Amino acid sequence: MLVRKVIPCLDVKDGKVVKGVNFEGIKEVGDPIEYAEFYNSQGADELVLYDISASIENRIIDLELVRKVSQKISMPFCIAGGIGTEEGFKNALNAGADKVSINSQAVKNPELISLAAAAFGSESVVVGIDAKRGSESNFTVMLGGGKIDTGLDLIEWVKKIQSLGAGEICLNSIDKDGVKNGYDIEMLNAVCETAEIPVIASGGCGKLEHFSEVFSKTKATSALAASVFHFGILTVEEIKEYLQKEGIPVREHR
Repeated sequence: MLVRKVIPCLDVKDGKVVKGVNFEGIKEVGDPIEYAEFYNSQGADELVLYDISASIENRIIDLELVRKVSQKISMPFCIAGGIGTEEGFKNALNAGADKVSINSQAVKNPELISLAAAAFGSESVVVGIDAKRGSESNFTVMLGGGKIDTGLDLIEWVKKIQSLGAGEICLNSIDKDGVKNGYDIEMLNAVCETAEIPVIASGGCGKLEHFSEVFSKTKATSALAASVFHFGILTVEEIKEYLQKEGIPVREHR
């Protein structure tokens, strides 16, 4: 059976971990290096560090912060925030990231996916997608913190990025973001049925049952969460113990 991953996400703004609801009401939570060390000790399978304002401010994530975090952890490390060139990928990977996730930059320049995959391997290229329900029974790709409708159909976008060489998808439901009432199962199933590459579920986790639900009802390979970890609602260890009891394979604590 597929071993599922539990991934904490550090949303960072102005050098601090922050969290909001539906991309609004952003509040400061704490120091990213301290959180990274803590989640590493908890046995997280991977860590995502996402500079939420980098693209909007036309800059890239702070690579010195990336370097400092990478030196404190032993788990795989994915970063996101304003990387829009092959050189940017190279610099991020040299700073200690194992993967680079691109979102708005992928929409603006899809060729970047294939360039980065060719240069650094598909396993280094993650495409982050923020999506929400459209006016009909479809899902639409959004940018700008969920404020800009690209007009791209989610499923067609998934097909495209896959054909260009993306190695993984991180699918975030804007409708569910920070609400803590569960992952968007319908959206995830639509994407997982189309994608032939791993899909990370993001947005909406609030309790233990949401982890078992997303893994039992979808083919998502990983579950990403933020609020439940940052605010001490759950620990990685608790989640993994629970999933094991539910018969869902997870990696043992290193």
